[in-house]
Amino acid sequence: MPELWMLSASELVHRIRTGEVSSREVVQAHLRRIDEVNPGVNALTVVLDEQALAAADAVDRALRCGDDPGPLCGVPITVKENVDVAGSATTQGIAALRDAIARQDAPHIAQLRAAGAIPIGRTNMPEFGMRWHTTNGLRGATRNPWSAEHTPGGSSGGDAAAVITGMVPLGLGNDGAGSLRWPAQCCGATALKPSLGRVTQSGGRQPTPFAFQLLGVHGPVARHVEDLRLAFTHMCANDGGDPWHAPVPLNGPPVPPPIRVSLVTAPGGTDVHPAVRYALRRAADLLTDAGYVVEEHDAPALERAGEIYTQIMSSYGRVHRVQPPVQTVASDEFARFWQAYEPTWTRAGGEPAFDPMMERAAIARAWNDWLGRAPLVLAPIRTQPAFRLGRDLDPAWLSDFPATMRMAVAVNLLGLPAVAIPTGETDGLPHAVQIIGPRFREDLCLDAAAAIEARIPPLAPIDPHTDPASISSAT
Repeated sequence: MPELWMLSASELVHRIRTGEVSSREVVQAHLRRIDEVNPGVNALTVVLDEQALAAADAVDRALRCGDDPGPLCGVPITVKENVDVAGSATTQGIAALRDAIARQDAPHIAQLRAAGAIPIGRTNMPEFGMRWHTTNGLRGATRNPWSAEHTPGGSSGGDAAAVITGMVPLGLGNDGAGSLRWPAQCCGATALKPSLGRVTQSGGRQPTPFAFQLLGVHGPVARHVEDLRLAFTHMCANDGGDPWHAPVPLNGPPVPPPIRVSLVTAPGGTDVHPAVRYALRRAADLLTDAGYVVEEHDAPALERAGEIYTQIMSSYGRVHRVQPPVQTVASDEFARFWQAYEPTWTRAGGEPAFDPMMERAAIARAWNDWLGRAPLVLAPIRTQPAFRLGRDLDPAWLSDFPATMRMAVAVNLLGLPAVAIPTGETDGLPHAVQIIGPRFREDLCLDAAAAIEARIPPLAPIDPHTDPASISSAT
């Protein structure tokens, strides 16, 4: 009989609803797991134990009274520290924001809570989410549960590490440049980056800068595709304050089989690590076995998409008049990272566009035509696996990082949905690929990811290979 913390969110809902277990028992099991493994991982920064147990008791009372507590029915979740949870600090990983207590939930967290989900803790992130490794001066480093020598990814690295070690079945993060999908690749989880306009981004203490409204979205990370679908279904309501929100049905019209898939093996000619190449080929074979038609193609305008993304983020990613320079409020290590990366970031913008949004529209048109021939794309998230700690402080090593992330940031630029799906491991590290679809066709992406998942061994939580004593000094 598996422990409760080993079960999927969907299975936990079933057991709670049928009375096999109580929501309190589920929350207690996950709190014990947090106590056991979080000291060696540092994925959760704050544990909301009292609030979570009180919410679990409310779920159990509702069930005893014959009321419906909601479709997530007492399932514990974690929430990244740049998303508002009422009564908890939205720190963004910054020491100066340690007391920035949110007065109310972010809209999608309120929706999930109303559906029965229970926030059990907050999760770690890099400062302002501006790094592909999860560490900061306030909370310290999150460790990759597979290897203490490698990054767990960023910026939603805390949620990915928490999910894959069984501290929760569901984590809520966000993705502005692969920030859900890259940690999923590093930690071996599955994650959904929804379409622009799906999940409301309004709420919080101040409006979000334009670049993050356009390029970033909130989404779930889990161990199972069905759990991504469960969470996604209940976080897409419109709260009336997001001008990007589009009330599009969650399931689009059927696509006649066989569904065609474009396989991108070397995005824009970028070198691809053998382990990543193997993961892509394996995923392609599994989709073929499931009845999909997979053909190799390259994505249009990929290099320019990365340049336009960089130009928009550079110009509109911060509220310059009201926010101090990041280096003045972040840690010394972050200042070292940004000093090392800034020349590469500047070069990544390429030739300045007369109007970046006009060029974005042209690239979107090219991708629309491409997806019209094959509605799904199978591609790497990053063309290289999880890097060793400290590598992203090396300017020479960072010089080709934008090229390795081209497929990830193109998805953000164009507002497309993508699902990260693990395909196994090599040399002790997990691997994942992404399935990209047309805007608002998360259903197609999730279906394809489920087809891959059904043909590989089930993903169970792992015990972390980390040393708790090394957390405080980790880089």
